[in-house]
Amino acid sequence: MRSSNLAPSGANHGAKTKGPAKVSALPGRTALDAELMVRIVTSADRSAFDDLTLHYAPRLKAWLLNRGEGDATSEDIVQDVLVSVWQKAASFDGSKASFSTWVYRMTRNRWIDHKRKHDRMHPVAPEDMATLADSAVESAHAGLEEAEAAEAVRDALATLPPEQKQMLHLAFFEGLSHSEIAARTGIAIGTVKSRIRAPLKKLRSTLEAHRKDEP
Repeated sequence: MRSSNLAPSGANHGAKTKGPAKVSALPGRTALDAELMVRIVTSADRSAFDDLTLHYAPRLKAWLLNRGEGDATSEDIVQDVLVSVWQKAASFDGSKASFSTWVYRMTRNRWIDHKRKHDRMHPVAPEDMATLADSAVESAHAGLEEAEAAEAVRDALATLPPEQKQMLHLAFFEGLSHSEIAARTGIAIGTVKSRIRAPLKKLRSTLEAHRKDEP
């Protein structure tokens, strides 16, 4: 992977394996990652950037491969994310989230954007709907928590009105665009968008409430 030289020259600093692929920080990584980010922000330290890249690039790539992306596409997404880490280092706030959470969310968002752009948004399980609604839990017990979160999402999906279930099915299971859904159903595109946003917001709230109840 072309990761060790991802920092663009003259960058302006103000600114297919199965199984669970984790990007959570290893014990002791949080403080180290924060220190490396400080070095990048204050002195454009390429060695600090390389340290982060060497640790996280293969983990982020594995996360993407685990979700069915090809090798080349996964590398491209990770490269794009890491360039953003370099360019937007000043926007990282370690008091709000660890670096691993920040970079994972960035990767997840780029992945979703890529799938939408190429009309390949086809989640096939509640766990994928959970990914769309919110990011994964960073925890030593992530596997159990993800399973419990998926169950909470399934319960929330079961309570949705039929019209919202239909919109989610067409958008995420059949991969139709908003305009295609409007054409198929005869529903105004604004209504289509609102019927997709509302249940996703509910799923997000469900996950947030689920996490607040965790010990």
